[in-house]
Amino acid sequence: MPGLTEAVRESQEVAVPFCGTFAPEDVVMLLKPAAIGHTDIAEKERLIQSGAKHYSEMLSPENVPDDRYMQLYRDALAHNAGRLKGDVEILARKIAQRSQTRIECVLISLARAGTPVGVLVKRALARLGVRAFHYTVSIIRGRGIDLNALRFIAARHGTDTAVFVDGWTGKGAITRELESSLTSGGLGFAPFLAVVADPAGRASLAATVDDYVIPSGLLNGIVTGLISRTVLTADLVGPEDFHACLFQADHAPRDLTHHFLETVEAASPVYSSAAWTPDAAAQARADSTRILQELMNDYHVDDINRIKPGIAEATRAILRRVPDCVLVRDLAAAETRHMLHLAAGAGVRVIEQDLGGYCAATIIRKVKGEQE
Repeated sequence: MPGLTEAVRESQEVAVPFCGTFAPEDVVMLLKPAAIGHTDIAEKERLIQSGAKHYSEMLSPENVPDDRYMQLYRDALAHNAGRLKGDVEILARKIAQRSQTRIECVLISLARAGTPVGVLVKRALARLGVRAFHYTVSIIRGRGIDLNALRFIAARHGTDTAVFVDGWTGKGAITRELESSLTSGGLGFAPFLAVVADPAGRASLAATVDDYVIPSGLLNGIVTGLISRTVLTADLVGPEDFHACLFQADHAPRDLTHHFLETVEAASPVYSSAAWTPDAAAQARADSTRILQELMNDYHVDDINRIKPGIAEATRAILRRVPDCVLVRDLAAAETRHMLHLAAGAGVRVIEQDLGGYCAATIIRKVKGEQE
């Protein structure tokens, strides 16, 4: 069967699919667990900006955040669990209203931020009477989606009922990668992307255009089944393998994956006033384009990949990259309090600035002497 790694063949034989620390009934991860060494964050940044290596060829260490940051995460979860629950229900209802996915739906989460959202959407679809299957696959900017994983799914379910799932849009890079990959891959999947929050206006379907804290976006592996970001190198990923990941077993004592899911499931839904519609998405897309161009001009950025807009992407840039500055729309806003904490700890300046529909953005520092 094309696209099956030996690990997945073996897991099928014993009927135990790889799922990180998620429950097997919630998701099957079409990823290849591998032993992957770490690259220092500063060295990784140098290699990325020099063009010596693609970001997908390296992993930087993921440290469990300090107690203060974890309290900010808990505060965000307490404050926004109900809103996320409501938005997931809205998204599930919209999926269930489509003729293609009214009876059955194959959710394909984009690793790794899409996975916890995909689990919640799968559960919501089940409550609506829709038979849902859920897989996680890797997609890498500049390298494409894992076509072996998609062949695996197509062989079992076809392609007509597939919906790709992510948590949010930043500036639309993953949407464009999805469209490009599926066009060139020739497998028959439509690039239909459903997200909770679409401040970039780039999704096919969403619950809201608001940029708000989706609590899982504040953490890394400890809320996504102890899975690292995916890695694609020739020594780890053979022609028939799925994209690789590191299973972060050393973080198991701090794993919050199930706590996050159950907290959202137990919350009373709160429904957003900034509902996603095609018109709202078109306006968000225009605003996003304008803001990104203004930021490139204001901060003399020639490579748009150094700008990470939206709360989740801006947060991850502080955690995983070398930030030059953090921009927030409102210094007093509770939604970005965790970013101020991270920035203070890293000695990174914070600037209050109009960001249109975005609450925050991080600008990656240009490595001295490197070409953009």
